[in-house]
Parts: sequence; structure tokens; C-alpha cells
Amino acid sequence: MFADQRRNLIIELLAEKGVVTVNDLTGLLSISAATIRSDLNQMEKQGLLIRTHGGAMMKQDVSEPVDKKYEDREKKSRAEKQRIGQRAFQQIQEGQCILLDASTTCFELAKYLRDTKMRLTVVTSGLATASMLKENPYLTVIIIGGIVRNASNSVEGLLGEELLRKINIDILFTSAYAFNIRDGLSDFSLYEVELKRVMVSVANKVIALLDSSKINKSSIATFARPDDIDLFITDQELSDEVADYFITNNIQVEVAE
Repeated sequence: MFADQRRNLIIELLAEKGVVTVNDLTGLLSISAATIRSDLNQMEKQGLLIRTHGGAMMKQDVSEPVDKKYEDREKKSRAEKQRIGQRAFQQIQEGQCILLDASTTCFELAKYLRDTKMRLTVVTSGLATASMLKENPYLTVIIIGGIVRNASNSVEGLLGEELLRKINIDILFTSAYAFNIRDGLSDFSLYEVELKRVMVSVANKVIALLDSSKINKSSIATFARPDDIDLFITDQELSDEVADYFITNNIQVEVAE
């Protein structure tokens, strides 16, 4: 991992947790403590964080690159997410049981489900999604149990794992903080990633919903390998490298233009 990649991941973790320790980072990044200390010292010189005994803490403006709050993320690339959500809605059929993660892109998909007259079961880890869809009498809405974080729309942790393993999920719709053909779908919240890994494992079909700003990027933890994805919906044509990889590995792609 290059220094810039490590430091971006450290910033993401700081934005998520507020404080990190050298011990935490050595375990998460599989990097020596000496290298981590060097990174933290350099980042402090650049004004990106405040060095503490044994680690570092977030400066007030460090959270900006990660869009920590759900409300901030919901506003970003909204038009692109709306087009992706509309295209994803076309994949759903009467009587299915679908699973939606707590991402803002899946929330845009949920808006198309709000007034549907298809009879569906919708399982979700998204609090806003469940609240909106419960008003539709054609939908059976199941919310996954777990921990609710401050400033988050998501349920996290593995308390809902048993429930997920008892339900036959036809399609999982999921988004991510980043995607590349080496790591697959990755996110910066380690707790949310735990639950998303279970979601991927129980679904008969996995549909990834990602706007183009997230492609060819990386984040701290992978929850779905590229070959776990059955359909990839985005808003722009993919680069030749990514498109060729998908063709070679029989991953279907749709562009919501």
C-alpha cells in the first residue's frame, strides 16, 4: 500500500471514529508501528490531524472528505443516484424478497418502491428507508436489528445475522464508499462492513449501485469481492480496464444515463 493510500485511509478512520491509536492502525493496515508513527507525524505537519500520545485525533475539518453525516452524503451526486435507483427498480419483480443496505443510493431506489403496487418483502438496515416504506400497504418491511450510531441512518453489527440467515433473499441492492477491481466493494465503517458481508453471503443475487465518483477508489475494508457481484449499475460508461474485467468475469453492467 502506498503512503498516500495509507494516509487517506487514516483520514477516513479519523472521520469515522474521531480518534485512532497506533495499535489500531497497525492491526487494520498490516503496517509496522514505526511506519504508522511516521505517517501520523507527517500528516500533523500537513495540518490533517492532531498527534496524541499513542495515536492521533481528528481536526475539525478532517471529516469533510468522507461525508460522515448521512444528510451530507444524501445530497452528494443526488441526480446520478436517482437515475441509478430508477434503473435498479426495473430489476424487481412481484413477490420477491429484496434486501436494501443503508446507503443513500439504496434510499433513492426505495423512493421508487414507496408507491409501488407490487407485493414485496423489503428487508433493510436503513432507518430512513424502513420509515418511508412502512406506509405502503403492499410492502412487508423488515428492519434488521443492531446498533444505531449517532449521525447515521444505518443499523450496524451482527445482531441481525440470525434473522438474515432465516430469510430467502432474492436480491441484495448495495452501495459502497469505493470500488476497484482488486478489492471489490469497500467501506470505511468497519462495523457496517461486518453486516454487509453477511448480506452478500445470504443473497441469491447481488446488485451493486455505484455512481462514477466511487469507481477506481479504495477504502479500509472490503465486504464484497468483484466476483460476488452479479450486476453493476452506474451512471457513466466504465473505463476500458474495468469494462474488460467485467466482460472477462461475466459481470453484467448497466449504465443509467
